[in-house]
Amino acid sequence: MTQAWNATVTQTGAQVTARNAAWNGGLATGGSTTFGVMGSFTAGNPAPTGFALNGTTCGGDDPGDPGGPSGVLAQTHTAGRVVTAGQTVQYSWPGIYFEGRFRGTGVGLVFDDAANDYDVAVDGQVVATLVKPGTTTRWIDGLAAGEHSVRLVKRTESPWSASAFGGLVAAAGGAILDRPAARTRQVEFIGDSLTVGYGNTSGTRDCTGDQVTRTTNTDLSFGALTARELDADYQVNAYSGIGMVRNYNGGSPGVSYGTYYDRALLHVDGDVWDRPATWRPQLVVVDLGTNDFSTPINSGEPWTDASLAAAYRATYVAFLEKLRARYGAGTTIVVVGTSLFGDKARQVVGDRNAAGDAKVRYWHLDDAGLDLLGCHWHYSVADDRLIADRLGDYVATLGIDW
Repeated sequence: MTQAWNATVTQTGAQVTARNAAWNGGLATGGSTTFGVMGSFTAGNPAPTGFALNGTTCGGDDPGDPGGPSGVLAQTHTAGRVVTAGQTVQYSWPGIYFEGRFRGTGVGLVFDDAANDYDVAVDGQVVATLVKPGTTTRWIDGLAAGEHSVRLVKRTESPWSASAFGGLVAAAGGAILDRPAARTRQVEFIGDSLTVGYGNTSGTRDCTGDQVTRTTNTDLSFGALTARELDADYQVNAYSGIGMVRNYNGGSPGVSYGTYYDRALLHVDGDVWDRPATWRPQLVVVDLGTNDFSTPINSGEPWTDASLAAAYRATYVAFLEKLRARYGAGTTIVVVGTSLFGDKARQVVGDRNAAGDAKVRYWHLDDAGLDLLGCHWHYSVADDRLIADRLGDYVATLGIDW
C-alpha cells in the first residue's frame, strides 16, 4: 500500500483492514462515508477476492459499464491529454488542468508525481504551489465552511515521464460535489518552449536546468492567458527545443514535433491519444519555426538553407492538412510567424489558401516591447501578457463562430 485516506489501514499477509479514522466520529443509521487506499500489485498483493464490513461479507452488485466517466474524470472537469489508469489519470503535456467542486473546510489532492510543479487555486485564487509532490495526498485546509471550487494545473513540462493524478478527497464532514461543466469555447496551442512558458517567471536569463523547471509556468504562458480571456478551455501541446523538421541546434535528429503530436504520453513510442469527440477546438494556434531556423546548420546535418526551407514548408503544409482533417472545416487555424521565419510561415499559409482552405490565417507576432527576461532569452511573464493581449485583439477580428 502506498497511501490511504479517511481510514487507518493495516495489512497482514494478503489481508488489508481499514478502520474508521478517529476524526470521522460515529456513523449515524442510514449515513454514509467514503475511504480509499492505493497500492501496488505484486505476488503478495493479488487482486481483491472478498470484502467484509464489520465482519459481514459484502458481495455487492456488479453495475456493469456505467457508460460514463469514472474516477478522476467523474470528479473533475479535465482539460488536456490524459490516459485513464485505474482510478488515476496519467499525462505528460504541460498546462493540463483539473477543475472540481467540494463542500467543507478543505480538500485533498492525490498525486503520484515526483518531477513536476502544480498550482492549486481555490475559488479563483492561487493558494499553493506544490513542488514535486511525489506520491502523496496534499491537503488544502483551513477554508471557510461551505462550497468551493478548486483548480489544479501542471505548471511544468515533462516529456520524459508520465505524471499521475488520483483525484480529490473530501475533508472530514465534507463532500466532493458535481464537477463543473466544460466551456463551450476551445482553443489548442501548438509550439515549442516559447509556447510552453519556459522559465517565464525567472526574471533573469541565466538559469540552471533546475531553475528552468522551477520557473516555468505554463499557466502564465501567452496561450493560457489568451484562452482565459476568451473564457475557453484549452490545451498547450508544446515541447521545448522541438521544430517542425529541425530541432534546436540540430539536436535529436530523426524526431520532430510531428513525432510527438499524436501522443498523450510523450515518452511512450507509438502512443496515440484517444481523443474524445468533445474535443474539437474552434481555434488552433501553431507557432513552430524558431528552433528550425534560429541556429546555423552544423557540419554533418543533412540540410542546406534551401533544403531546410523546402522541408519546413512541405512538412508544415502536411501538418495543417492533418489538423484540418481532424477538426473539420469549421476550425480556424492561425499560423504564427516572427521576424526570424515569418516569410516561410507566410508561404505555408499561402499554399493552404491556394488549396482552398481560407480558414488558415497568418499572424505576425510583433516582438516590439518584449524584454525576453525569461530563462535563456525566453518570454517573461510580462512578455506573455503582452503577446496574449495582441493575439486576443487579432482573434477578435477573425469572426470565429464560437
